[in-house]
Amino acid sequence: TLSLHDALPIWNLNFRWISNSSKSGRSIGIYNVNGEYFALLNRCPHQAGPLCNGNTHGFLKSGAVGEYEYSRPGEIVRCPWHGWEFEIETGRTVTEPSLRVKRFDVVVRGDRLLVEV
Repeated sequence: TLSLHDALPIWNLNFRWISNSSKSGRSIGIYNVNGEYFALLNRCPHQAGPLCNGNTHGFLKSGAVGEYEYSRPGEIVRCPWHGWEFEIETGRTVTEPSLRVKRFDVVVRGDRLLVEV
């Protein structure tokens, strides 16, 4: 059965926070992406690396020589072990959407962030 785990005050999360929950026995990363909150299991499905210790970034694409466009800033997390990339909002890998990391719902209650585990 799912329950809400009180993670942290909303004002304490600028970008990313990693919780080692004694209640669930899981390490969970909580992200603030453009004012929306998402939680991912801190375990890369590739080889169990600490996914949430990885950098977040967006995409850089080029339509022509000398032209660059940066999109989706802060929406992708890259595993620090082997560089696998995941969408923070969905948990899906960037290159193979059928692969994903476990995602948890985040509830805002007053000034607190709660994770459904």
